[in-house]
Amino acid sequence: MMLSETRARMFFALWPSPGAARKLAGQARVLASHAGGRVTRTDSIHLTLAFLGDVALDRVEALLALPSEVTSPPFELRFERLGVWPRNGIGWAAPSDTPGALVELQARLARWLGDAGFRVEARAFVPHATLIRKATRAAPELAIPPIAWRVDEFVLVRSRLSATGSRYETLGRFALNHDGTSGVEAARPAGDE
Repeated sequence: MMLSETRARMFFALWPSPGAARKLAGQARVLASHAGGRVTRTDSIHLTLAFLGDVALDRVEALLALPSEVTSPPFELRFERLGVWPRNGIGWAAPSDTPGALVELQARLARWLGDAGFRVEARAFVPHATLIRKATRAAPELAIPPIAWRVDEFVLVRSRLSATGSRYETLGRFALNHDGTSGVEAARPAGDE
């Protein structure tokens, strides 16, 4: 189904550094060798903080006007596990220990989105990066050498669905600061992820 020109699928996410994305893509191929499925493109690997679904385009300005308290200090994110959720065929990479700053950031963002009238998923936040879709076999959880990246920003992303999968366009970048404030930066083209 194509979206009208007045709405778009959007989400907030953490985007890995190029080096971390390449390492995660390598692990995606390992996981796919065990579970089958379609490997996520390297430039699409991310960790979703809040999936908004279809949002009216006239509400983007409100999403870009996040208050300064929706932030955390920068932190390191380390992926150390691979697995597959059989119910939805998603193969994932996840941290063994979730940084408190990540939990705090996600909770503040979800709370602000709800207060601002945006629909937010009610299920518990399970930090992961989707590495494969449509897994065809069960796979045991695997430990992997840690893949780390320094998280110093999060992004607002528009998702455009096509026959070849989703394409992402970054609409805004929000810096994390040690002083507990955030600020939106001009978005770079999606190819810069």
